[in-house]
Formats: sequence, C-alpha cells, structure tokens
Amino acid sequence: MLMTTKRKIAGIFRGAPIHWVGDGFRVSNYFPSGNDLGQRVSPFILMDYAPPHRFPPTESHQRGVGPHPHRGFETVTLAFEGSVAHHDSAGNAGVIGPGDVQWMTAASGVLHKEYHEREFARTGGNFHMMQLWVNLPKIHKMDEPRYQALTAQQMGHVELPDNSGHVRVIAGEYDGAKGPAKTFTPISMLDIRLNAGGEIPLAFPPHENTMLLVMQGEVEVNGQKAKVLDLVLFENQGEEIRVRARQEAHLLLLSGEPIHEPVVQYGPFVMNSEQEIRQAMYDFNAGKFGHLAD
Repeated sequence: MLMTTKRKIAGIFRGAPIHWVGDGFRVSNYFPSGNDLGQRVSPFILMDYAPPHRFPPTESHQRGVGPHPHRGFETVTLAFEGSVAHHDSAGNAGVIGPGDVQWMTAASGVLHKEYHEREFARTGGNFHMMQLWVNLPKIHKMDEPRYQALTAQQMGHVELPDNSGHVRVIAGEYDGAKGPAKTFTPISMLDIRLNAGGEIPLAFPPHENTMLLVMQGEVEVNGQKAKVLDLVLFENQGEEIRVRARQEAHLLLLSGEPIHEPVVQYGPFVMNSEQEIRQAMYDFNAGKFGHLAD
C-alpha cells in the first residue's frame, strides 16, 4: 500500500477589493494583482471572482465588456448564476448559464466580447461567475484559437458518501468521473458542494500547484479553518487534502502541473518574452486578430 501524507497549507489569501470589469462584471481579483503568487499558482495566471450580486432588469443597455484582444493563454468562465453571451473574431458564439463553462483558447490571437445574455438582462437577477486565465506552454501559444462550450449536462458528477454533498468535474478526474474540458497541460477543476458536516477526501501529486476557493460557507481544510472568500493555497509537499464543511459550503478546487517557462504579461497578452509582447501589440494593431463589431 502506498503511503501518502497531508498537504501542508502555504497560506490563506483574500482577494483585492471589488472592482468593475466593464459595467457587467463586479469582481475581486485574487491574483495576479490581489496577491503576487507568480509561479506558485501556475498554470493559472489570473483569478477574477464575481460573488453573487443582483442586477436590476434593463432593456436599454447591454452590460458587459466590448471587443478586446487576447494572446498566449486561455480564458475560462464558470457560470453559477446568471447568463453570459460570448462572440469572438474566430466566429464562435454562445451563451453559458448556470452550471455551464466557456473555455476559450486565445492562443495566437482573438478578439472577443462578453456581456449579459439578453433575456437575463431583461429580467435581472442574481449573477455569480468566475473567470480564470490559464497559461499555455510556449509550444502552443501560437496555435489556432479554439472554443469549448461545456454544458452543465456534460460535467462529470460524483455523489459523495454519507450525504456529504456532490462534486462536478469540469476538468481532470475525480473518483472515476472525468470532466469534459480538453486541456493542454494536466489540470483538475472541481466544483464542490458540501452539506453541513459533509466531508470530501482529495489527493493530488505534490508537484502540482493546488488551491481551494471558499465561495460559500465555512470549512476545515486539513484541520485549519477557512471561511467564505478565502483562497487556500497548498505547499508542494504531501498529497492528501481533507475538507469538512462546518456549514453548507460551495468550493472551487484548482490543481495543475506548473509550466516552468518565463511569463511576461502586458494587459491581455501573456507570452514568454518582451519581444513576443511587442509582436503581439504589432499584430493586434495590424488587424491580425480579426475583426469584431461592438
């Protein structure tokens, strides 16, 4: 029998104060500006969390973010409440609602826009989202753009024993259930809901960077308390993680194999060198990312 050891906790972090992205996304940035965690969270390079917020109805205005470019990474948007519409210059379009995930690989370059879906905007309601940026290894940074519209029905699903709760598997695998997301490097992304007193055992290789965001409730993580809006980051030692809910809890677990390459970021471009950033700016200004109407 293989012996495993508990993962130590490197730290518990809070996000930056709430700010607006465009006029449709009210978010707290956990990294890179909220906390300078650098390679400690690779392959993830940005976490913008939009906690539940109620938007009033509107028919006269389209809330969101207009056309903007990306190169060198992937944007991953998770919808928990509310609906978001997407269009990009590669010809992809779609709407994600509760339980859905939009996984856009910008790679060599794309323009996209994101905004509240028209019917949701008309009726108003609770809006609860997460956007992650996932880095790409150098060998894939200039691939063709790709778009994955992952529906709630496609997610892997595991019911935890003893009425502890359930797990939705977006990427990677948990207890035999696999997520639908296709990733360039090994990534686990688990949407976990625990009932009060419920527990979940987890284990990841120590070389992976692993973190847990508490989106609702209060939990004990390997015996240490974490409350709502806490981001728990683990050391790269040990494998086992045990989470117990003190009250009903909603959690997002991220784990991934780090990309050991230089990271140079300038706004919406994430490359390996300053020269590549300059080339991205030149290509964008030259119209090589395509065109997208407002």
